[in-house]
Amino acid sequence: MPTARAARRAAARMRCLGAVALAGALLAACGSGGSDGASDSAGGKVTITVDLFGSFGYKEAGLYAAYEKLHPNVTIKQTDTEDEQDYWKSLQTRLAGGGGLADVQAVEVGRIASVTQQQADKFEDLTKYGADKLEGEFAPATWSAATTKDGRILGLGTDVGPEAMCYRTDLLQQAGLPTDRAELARKWSTWEGYLALGEQYRAKAPAKSAWLDSVGSLYTVMVGQEKERYYDASGTLIYADNPAVKHAWETSTKAAKAGLSAKLDQWSPQWNQAFSAGSFATLPCPAWMLGYIKGQAGDAGKGKWDIAKLPGGAGNWGGSYLTVPRAAKHKKEAYELIQWLTAPAQQAALFKKQGNFPSSTGAIAQVATATDPYFSGAPIGQIFGDAAKAAPVQVLGVHDKNVADQITNALSEVERKGTSPEKAWSNARKGVENAIG
Repeated sequence: MPTARAARRAAARMRCLGAVALAGALLAACGSGGSDGASDSAGGKVTITVDLFGSFGYKEAGLYAAYEKLHPNVTIKQTDTEDEQDYWKSLQTRLAGGGGLADVQAVEVGRIASVTQQQADKFEDLTKYGADKLEGEFAPATWSAATTKDGRILGLGTDVGPEAMCYRTDLLQQAGLPTDRAELARKWSTWEGYLALGEQYRAKAPAKSAWLDSVGSLYTVMVGQEKERYYDASGTLIYADNPAVKHAWETSTKAAKAGLSAKLDQWSPQWNQAFSAGSFATLPCPAWMLGYIKGQAGDAGKGKWDIAKLPGGAGNWGGSYLTVPRAAKHKKEAYELIQWLTAPAQQAALFKKQGNFPSSTGAIAQVATATDPYFSGAPIGQIFGDAAKAAPVQVLGVHDKNVADQITNALSEVERKGTSPEKAWSNARKGVENAIG
């Protein structure tokens, strides 16, 4: 149950949300009430450095500019790395050395257990800035994942990743397949149905176009539908004998053998170019992928994409946290920024602009009726909202991301090199052993 103070703050922010315009006056009214904006640099100008991976969308949605307008003494400088694996490796190096860290560092949900269980001493306990008052504003699973056993809060959730299926209506039409989102959801209600429809697409597909981008993305979205994937609730590594992981692996290798994949490694330059080239017709997509699609496909893709319910039931893929390293130069200002960025008004605005689905309970209600003209007017608030409600609360392990990366790397061997599924699985297990020690 949220405190009365937290409840009042949440209610005030929701009233402020309205149409979620990013005008300065609106956001001034919805600004953080937790501080007076004082600097830890003797009242001078402060540059808050923010280091991210992928596409968080803060700059694109105008949130940095709005915050700087509310806080004239603050300048926000963002750096980002497209590939999360590269980002995490770099972050680990800097954490070990204690230098080169930004004031705000993002952490992917698959890494957050590593932070809370193994690296808590490297990050600020945000309770010292009042973060404990915010608990009622976040989904319980999001909040608990960034909280240590002794109650330290090490990050605030930015978003969650309820899943759906994005697809190109023009390509499906050319292949003689239905394009209505409700009809497609019925036809691919199961993953077997999804692959069967893919076989039909392959038979009449436009030149140089495959059914999906990669079997790695298929695998990832499938295991996102499971409560237990790589670890069980006791912290035991179970991926090698988990029937759910086996089913996702077998379905993905079946898709590779059937030639349904464009054989593109996600986040690679070739994958990015494929969005505008029409190299694949369907893409398993968590909510945060919408902004990425818009960025890669550009204006020419508007109205060609649509979104339907995911085969096999609801799931979650991804989500992130904003943290403040202990070595940060401007800890207090960094906390004030991440509190503001993750508040309901800003999360709702980001969803409507970029598709990042809120982790804030106050924002979720505000986006329930949202639609997206880029995706053919798809009711994104309803589709992703329903998925978020039905998705299982996943068990997160210390090395979740390492295990996932090794398995998707092995799937790439199957689809791109023709490695047998048996050999690739053996390689994945060896990779996991080397990665986690």
